[in-house]
Amino acid sequence: MSKKGLLLVGHGSKLPFNKELVESTGQLIAARYPQFVVKCGFMNLNTPTIGDCLTEFKRESIDVLVVVPLFLAKGVHILKDIPEVIGLEEGKNRGVFSINGNTIPLLYADPIGSDPLLADLMIKNAERALSTL
Repeated sequence: MSKKGLLLVGHGSKLPFNKELVESTGQLIAARYPQFVVKCGFMNLNTPTIGDCLTEFKRESIDVLVVVPLFLAKGVHILKDIPEVIGLEEGKNRGVFSINGNTIPLLYADPIGSDPLLADLMIKNAERALSTL
């Protein structure tokens, strides 16, 4: 069975919460979706960096690498910075990744964006807050 690489990208922060959230989300993905080799990398302030993770993926046996930003919306990091780090031209979401002397597809996913699941999560959080009344 061939594996797919999933690089979950977080922003990074001086405080521990962003890193913890990205890493726990990566662990949930890995546990629920064994077809993915999951690594978590950060845009800045935390390690491993996106570049560190790309180097780690070169040692994996994967047939595609998808970079998934754990960001809500498009901004400078999504549109310019991350594509530059992963070797994509601005505005492109497909490229290639060199691994074990071969190239495999590299795909760049959209940020979370507006989604009914996000609306459900916001209601869940509101209800949790309301339950404290």
